[in-house]
Amino acid sequence: MLNPLLRMPPFRTQTCAGLSCVPGPVTILKHVLNDSPQLDRAFQALSDPIRRGMLAQLSRGPASVSELARPWPISFPAVLQHLQALEASGLIATHKTGRVRTCRIEPKALSAAETWIAGQRAVWEGRLDRFETYVDELKAKENDR
Repeated sequence: MLNPLLRMPPFRTQTCAGLSCVPGPVTILKHVLNDSPQLDRAFQALSDPIRRGMLAQLSRGPASVSELARPWPISFPAVLQHLQALEASGLIATHKTGRVRTCRIEPKALSAAETWIAGQRAVWEGRLDRFETYVDELKAKENDR
């Protein structure tokens, strides 16, 4: 008989070395560190070369949409879509004065991505250092033989 909620046979209690064991499904909980939708949007926005180029332009100072569009061989509506993605990610902010929309970089969003990358770098450098120590110990044991 299947359990209608789990769609699997019912559990049977067994004795395991004097302890009561309940065989059945194992639930694996996946915990993602630094799970941040804002950080996800920032990395998604940075994944496009045109948007990275626009950010490079803005790193020199604020620019109008027309100035940002000038170097790219894409349509103006495509430029606007790229700018909307950058603004939605929090990497840039725009303001309109009259008929001119000016964009500027938002360093706070970039610093969040930089902090995440620095943390990952530290973790991997630590792992590589421990691996190097392990390999050196193996080599020393091999030479002692």
